[in-house]
Amino acid sequence: DTVLVLVGVRTYPSTYHAMSIANEDLRALQAYVKAADATQYDGLATDTILLDLTHSNLRQRHAEIRFDLHDTLGTLRQRIHQKSGTPPQFQRLLFLRGNTVDGGVLYDVPPEADDGRMLGYYGPANGTTVHCVDVDPHSGSRGGRYEDTSLVEKYRMTDEEYDRRRGTLRDWGRRQKEADPTFNLAKHAREHRELMDVTRQVKLGYPLPEGYEMDSGGKVKRVEKENEVNGSGGSAASASAAAAGVSSAAGAMAEENGPQTVEGVAVGNRCEIQPGGRRGTVSFVGEVPEIGGGGHWVGITFDEPVGKTDGTVQGGKKRYFDAGGPNMGGFTRGKNVKVGDYPERDIMDELDSDSEDEL
Repeated sequence: DTVLVLVGVRTYPSTYHAMSIANEDLRALQAYVKAADATQYDGLATDTILLDLTHSNLRQRHAEIRFDLHDTLGTLRQRIHQKSGTPPQFQRLLFLRGNTVDGGVLYDVPPEADDGRMLGYYGPANGTTVHCVDVDPHSGSRGGRYEDTSLVEKYRMTDEEYDRRRGTLRDWGRRQKEADPTFNLAKHAREHRELMDVTRQVKLGYPLPEGYEMDSGGKVKRVEKENEVNGSGGSAASASAAAAGVSSAAGAMAEENGPQTVEGVAVGNRCEIQPGGRRGTVSFVGEVPEIGGGGHWVGITFDEPVGKTDGTVQGGKKRYFDAGGPNMGGFTRGKNVKVGDYPERDIMDELDSDSEDEL
């Protein structure tokens, strides 16, 4: 018998070819990744074939699944069953000319076809796509039920159930309240924020404000006055004194980062940021009260996604500039910024973005 062998050629969407990459380094990286495309199958045995498997009800694509040309159609159906859940008797198989059905069909194999026929009969080439059309009217994969998580009923917990749980934030707050009737989460959050501010100031060489001391481990801790602990009065005065100490140190820190630290830095300047030698463009200069610590900040739009924000603060509630995407921006102190002729860096450069003076 004469066997007609048709060779499937792997193609790509037109948008792939039309895609323009402006960054020279990215173009070089793309060329490196694609350099061996023409010879990627040269090391395979003569009878080995790599097929891509797709499914009519699923978005998933199983790339380069290994077969032998002497494997039967039944073997192919079993592999598809394992990966998609569609039983062999409901598989209509299309050997495609390209990546999608729109590119044309080489062979249309119905479910009742002889499963003993070898794959070599269909003449597939490496990279040929075999598309499975699920003809089961009651298929479990229909309507996205295997992939669309929005169709999954989510677990909802009532307030009563949450109240009965142990180890939750609400349970922790309740136990703190039992130990100290004056406790509330807002007060705890404020005191924690003040403690972090003092810790930062100490690291910068400022003296400890009143109401704080160093413990044996070298960490800053808040000193509770006796009348604060037993509630016998005077807590407001002590809290006021501690707050005044924090405010005083914060004022000194704001002066340290005053307008003189950002002199010569203007929006639009190219710059380099330390640590790490990251480069970008100045997009904002000024005070950012929401960050804390006072003083002036410089907002940077980085050349690569090596920042910690998109130009917003407080989780996106307030925007100071548009960095163009997540992790493309950051706020840093003027002392970390050098403006000048700083072109884009090689994207392969190693970067170190660990700095307490940057948000």
